[in-house]
Amino acid sequence: MANGSSTSRWGYQALVRLPSVAESPVKELTRRALLALGIIAVNSLIVWLDRDSYSDNVAGDGLTLIDAIYYATVTVTTTGYGDITPVSQHARLLNALLVTPLRIAFLILLVGTTLEVLANEGRRAMSDARWRKKMRNHTVVLGYGTMGRSALTTLLRNGADSDKIVVVDSSQAAVDTANRNGLAAFLGDCTSRDLLRRAEVPKAKHIIVTVNRDDTAILTTLTARQLNPHAHLVVSVREADNVSLLRQSGADGVVTSSDAVGRLIGLSAVSPELGATMEDLLNYGEGIDIAQRLVTPSEVGKSSSEIAGERVLGVVRGGLLRHFFDPSVALLKTGDELVIVRPSEKKRDRTPPTA
Repeated sequence: MANGSSTSRWGYQALVRLPSVAESPVKELTRRALLALGIIAVNSLIVWLDRDSYSDNVAGDGLTLIDAIYYATVTVTTTGYGDITPVSQHARLLNALLVTPLRIAFLILLVGTTLEVLANEGRRAMSDARWRKKMRNHTVVLGYGTMGRSALTTLLRNGADSDKIVVVDSSQAAVDTANRNGLAAFLGDCTSRDLLRRAEVPKAKHIIVTVNRDDTAILTTLTARQLNPHAHLVVSVREADNVSLLRQSGADGVVTSSDAVGRLIGLSAVSPELGATMEDLLNYGEGIDIAQRLVTPSEVGKSSSEIAGERVLGVVRGGLLRHFFDPSVALLKTGDELVIVRPSEKKRDRTPPTA
């Protein structure tokens, strides 16, 4: 899934990990190892049960169980020292009809495992190349803890494409969780310039920083802003004293409320105007959603107070957010965008239809 050879300071390759339903490599290798041991065990049993038909050309005495295991091992691995040989006709026939197929099966298992590893690396390289080609104007989430997951949940509920989201986190568990949630992810340090380049940060449209420490957040913000001067960059911060440092580091939005941090980061990533409005609504009520939408043709020329079933908090016109009480937006125009509060989707689903 990746085509680079660069390694992180921890020694592993900075490879994008795409969502996959394949079995765990450890499980697959364990299964194949057990199959190989099974082949040796069957071969050993065949020799042991017919041990009187074999000759030990070195020791000269009869075969022990250890000798049978030894003979089976050197046989299936095609080593063949020749110190133990079948001497009877039926033993040689059994070797031809049973032992030889077991030897071939063992070799196929061994070679097949090697070829599959090489094929997987080839598929990884092709998948990585395809992934990089389509990564434009995407969202990069640096830190996939509780806040990062909450922010992404909000993004996805607001129509974001999961194929246009990439996660970076230093925790293997977080990367695995991101993959299970259908997201591409990188394992590594969020402050690493090389890793952020591999995550296509320079081409991103939105960057969300939700790391666990404020000092890491500041360094991550500085690095991401240097790589991408134009992306909309939103950062979570634990201490209010660090807000000014993050803004000086290049953050467009800084979230300090621990209660609403996940949702606010997600909404801020959807649009800066929506994030600014949400800062006035930190005490978010259950059962309502905040959203932004275009004015419909039927609403053009109406007052914002005439919008049925929704409450307009602001109007975005010409790229500027105006509050609903601003007289300049008393009448809605084509191209206006409304920042609204409305019943949540679940509540609306439960509302019975009117006659």
